[in-house]
Amino acid sequence: MATVELRFSALPEHVRTARLVAAAVARRAGVDEAALDEVRLAVGEACSRAVGLHQTGGISAPVKVLLIEEEKQFSIEVGDEAPHAVAGGAAGAGPGDPDGEADEDEMGLAVISGLVDDVEVSAGEHGGLIKMTWPTTPPPTILV
Repeated sequence: MATVELRFSALPEHVRTARLVAAAVARRAGVDEAALDEVRLAVGEACSRAVGLHQTGGISAPVKVLLIEEEKQFSIEVGDEAPHAVAGGAAGAGPGDPDGEADEDEMGLAVISGLVDDVEVSAGEHGGLIKMTWPTTPPPTILV
């Protein structure tokens, strides 16, 4: 299992770099060529969401992206360190979190879910994680 870790300052201009790196690693891992646009768009959306959460929350920690190549699948994990509302809790709520931001967050997650068949979203008071997974095909065996 090969893993590439990318960390970047929570600035919008770094999202493009994350998209390009994700697409290049996905291609090398064996993700179908037709799915690479989905990879780019989903990673861009997830990273933009994380950047927005960091900027809104005044969090200086970098956004973390893991690109994980496994035997028959390729996964990308985008993590943020912004506190999220948890069941029975109020993290992320209050005067710094107007309803518009919550709606925008939900819209971003809906876009990602529309692009990627296998998505897991987890969040808590110490941050959130979006894990997206695509199937891979092994390279053809060349017999000499």
